[in-house]
Amino acid sequence: MRLLTQLIALNRARQLNRQLRDIQQAIRGLSRHNRMRLGTLALREIGQATRCDFPHLYGTPPEERYLPWGQGTEIGYTRARSENVEIAIRGIALWLAVAYHETKDAQLGSLQSVYRQLMRQLRELKEMRQAAPTGDASHGWAGEAAAA
Repeated sequence: MRLLTQLIALNRARQLNRQLRDIQQAIRGLSRHNRMRLGTLALREIGQATRCDFPHLYGTPPEERYLPWGQGTEIGYTRARSENVEIAIRGIALWLAVAYHETKDAQLGSLQSVYRQLMRQLRELKEMRQAAPTGDASHGWAGEAAAA
């Protein structure tokens, strides 16, 4: 049974890694302004997911709660590939939030690798947001965290 669990986790890590590459490509395709908006929205989505009983199932319909993993990454990934920029940004933010919660306490090395890459991407979005000229320092990433 343990071997089966590891195979499932390894397959999931491969799937998340592939999706993360596509998500990163979609982020690079966004304008600077939209990437800053994405950083803010991703932080809010992560905060909202944290308030759920099962953060890694955020965005998953309640009737699908007992699947090995939620549908949030799949929903977000589908939306991230949309031609509509607003839908794409919201999809990317959803994907980042769910993938963050799904991988943050992972024991498998390949899932930990996905988590590190995800954290690197979130850090880049955070740094871009902090580097933006604002009149008030409270509007930065930390100020958005307090709002979320």
